Amino acid sequence: MKEKPQHIETISILGCGWLGLPLGEYLKQKSYKIKGSTISIEKLGLLKKKGIEPFLINLNPTLQGKDIDQFFESDILIINFPPERRNDIVEYHRAQIESLAIKITTSNIDKVLFISSTSVYPNVNREITEDDILEPTKLSGIALLGVEAFLRSSGEFKTTILRFGGLIGYDRLPARFLAGKKNIEHGNAPVNLIHRDDCILIIEKIIQNDVWGYIFNACADSHPTRKEFYVNQAFKAGLEPPEFVNTKDVQYKIISNRKLKKELNYKFKHPDLLNI
Repeated sequence: MKEKPQHIETISILGCGWLGLPLGEYLKQKSYKIKGSTISIEKLGLLKKKGIEPFLINLNPTLQGKDIDQFFESDILIINFPPERRNDIVEYHRAQIESLAIKITTSNIDKVLFISSTSVYPNVNREITEDDILEPTKLSGIALLGVEAFLRSSGEFKTTILRFGGLIGYDRLPARFLAGKKNIEHGNAPVNLIHRDDCILIIEKIIQNDVWGYIFNACADSHPTRKEFYVNQAFKAGLEPPEFVNTKDVQYKIISNRKLKKELNYKFKHPDLLNI
């Protein structure tokens, strides 16, 4: 797919946290005008310092905040916040996105990028592609799959779904997750992870190439076992490696990234998780 020379001028990022803030910084450096939202008053100054126009916006589950109309004066909206962990997670997240969609349809936004997760896929002990139609087992996955379908059904805007694996990089050091722990199960299950650098570069590719109406899985090329990966990370960090026990019935999934690499002509910056 050939890259289009024109740039979308304004991008609004709903959720400037661990991924959204550095994403906004990066896109700002690429000459996009960036608007970013946070639920923290204290964080407004940080966004402004990074060159991101700050907005205080929340979904409880209805859309609330200051200068909301101005935030939605954009070409592209990136929805980047996970479902809240609560008993009514499925219904609550649907209500949040429905409230958001009402506002999108009355704005100039016609392109939406929804940051989803590979938790929409259950463990089926094989490789999984975007063409697989599977029922999630986790409530977070059920919530995400439902709102994915809702957003994609809109005739008012085009939505691309980006399903990230586990996010790692920088202050999210995998070595700390399991270092020194004993009797850990499922050591032979392959991992599905992605570095934040690749998350940001993939999002840039989607915007740059004007790729809308797609669903993409986004994980690194390699899928070492949990034991291989976390022991490797512990040794690199000089920490006590975790100890795994043999588990007979290992439940797993291997997320394929072939569609993303083909459609976006994308080459991962961190393809091998054992070399991170």
